Amino acid sequence: MIVGSKLPHIGTSIFTQMTQLANQHGAINLSQGFPNFAIDQRLSDIVAKKVYENVHQYQPASGNPMLLQKIAALLQTSYRRDVNPGTELLVTAGATQGIFTAIQALVSHGEEVVLLDPCYDSYETPILLAGGKPVHVRMRPDYSPDWPAINNAVSSATRLIVINTPHNPSGRVWTESDFVALEQLLDQHPNLLVLSDEVYEYIAFEQPHVSVHHRAKLRDRSLSVSSFGKSFHITGWKVGYMVAPEPIMAEIKKVHQFLVFSVNSVAQSALAVYLDVVDVGALRAFYRQKRDDFAAMLSATNLKLLPCEGTYFQLASFGHLSQESDVDFAQRLVVEYGVAAIPVSRFHTDGTDQRHIRFCFAKDNETLMAAAERLKKL
Repeated sequence: MIVGSKLPHIGTSIFTQMTQLANQHGAINLSQGFPNFAIDQRLSDIVAKKVYENVHQYQPASGNPMLLQKIAALLQTSYRRDVNPGTELLVTAGATQGIFTAIQALVSHGEEVVLLDPCYDSYETPILLAGGKPVHVRMRPDYSPDWPAINNAVSSATRLIVINTPHNPSGRVWTESDFVALEQLLDQHPNLLVLSDEVYEYIAFEQPHVSVHHRAKLRDRSLSVSSFGKSFHITGWKVGYMVAPEPIMAEIKKVHQFLVFSVNSVAQSALAVYLDVVDVGALRAFYRQKRDDFAAMLSATNLKLLPCEGTYFQLASFGHLSQESDVDFAQRLVVEYGVAAIPVSRFHTDGTDQRHIRFCFAKDNETLMAAAERLKKL
């Protein structure tokens, strides 16, 4: 049987490839972005109690009403933004589902979506499936937005621009001037919307995270995506949420109801309670210490570390050690040194290779120390 493919160029993701290679060679896996330490004991206790409560049936499609109220309160505390829980919020099966749903709802055949490379690989696929056209714009070598190039890429056919700060994979964060430039871009293109991926919003280090929620000129033209999985190191729960003005959210909900209908009921109920006791502000210091500890460990290696201003990813340059491609170097790192990382070129649609690799430092210190000891042999 011949089966036609809507995504003929899509194969196994680099994350799966590197994890499989790590497993094959018994390597320490610092490639995929998931923590390996225990979740907050308070959250574990809440879940244990919820299992025995009557919370096992479908929730409303938009989300558990109590959780929606708590998310609205979180937005007010974090950003001084008031939202209507019933019309401007949506609980999603992880941030990736939120991104997919939003693009399916808002992008029509032939419309363009601007993506800033390097970028998360789940941005492009829903654009293609919607019949849209991804327009990739390369960031500057220091991973800051190239605004002249972005302005040249946006046209009357552009429906969305996808932004991500703190940025995966680079760990850079947007500046005030970046947001001013974005606002000026929207002024020039009245039909352009912003899809803001803010899954690392509570993991920004030297300066507080700046969000579209802060910007009065952006709120009515933006939809944001957040992740409880990233914030509370519960990535396997696959629970996130979206914020958007009512007219935009109404269209997103139309797709959401036929894609997943509603999200895991026990997880939603537990998170609604947990948001009353957790201090999201403490996440910044927790992951900053992880970053600093890992950087100190790697200081004894021959790798050169790039600035890490947010997320739980650290980029390292190896160009002074080898002229190999970053893919070849990352594979050799697994086979010969027993540590798995991600080659950053795989986040570029054109394969741009600056000889940078990405490590995830959201691991316990024992794991990070063991990896650093192996990397000293480089």
